[in-house]
Amino acid sequence: MDFYVISLAAGATGLAAMAVVGLSHTGHAAHTSHTHAGEGAHGGHAAHGGHVGHAGHAAHTHGAHVPHAGDHAFSWMQSLLSPRVLFAFMVGFGAGGLLAEPLGEPWRLGAAILGAAGFETLFVGPIWRFLFRFESSPAATLESAIEDDARAVTGFDANGNGLVAVDVDGQIVQLLATLIPDDRARGVRIRSGDVVRIADVDAARGRCTVRANDR
Repeated sequence: MDFYVISLAAGATGLAAMAVVGLSHTGHAAHTSHTHAGEGAHGGHAAHGGHVGHAGHAAHTHGAHVPHAGDHAFSWMQSLLSPRVLFAFMVGFGAGGLLAEPLGEPWRLGAAILGAAGFETLFVGPIWRFLFRFESSPAATLESAIEDDARAVTGFDANGNGLVAVDVDGQIVQLLATLIPDDRARGVRIRSGDVVRIADVDAARGRCTVRANDR
């Protein structure tokens, strides 16, 4: 069998298999994320005093890594060795060689190489990035709501406990909330409908610590 035919067939089979597996994985991840967000709205028991850990959270979030030229070169080399790129090269190589068959060698080989580069750069790469664009943007977590506003669903009791609703990635999530100790000491009362500021989140138990939104 012609080498170009083998390259085309093997590359097309590999790309198809990767697309099926990748799309299945992306769909499962989206479903799992939705399920966990829903669980956060119902979890938890009576809330007790919490602590404000936003400073540590902020320090972790804003820590930056400055990439070096060597990192970019290594990343570029790594991308060339990925199965998806290799399969795309094989398809382009095989298709280019078959289309240029009347030219004979070495022109046929040159056309196959150009076909490999063009097929990955102009066709497969853009389509692949479009199909899996959500994979690199994970859904927002409850922790992302720290320092966001929330609305009291119920009035807070004398111990500073109540229920609040917050928008997380377009979804309204209800959390058991506890007023920070400073606000409780000042006698701050939170009534149903009041806007508060989230100071800390315990996503595992569906709870948060809030403060009055007056500063």
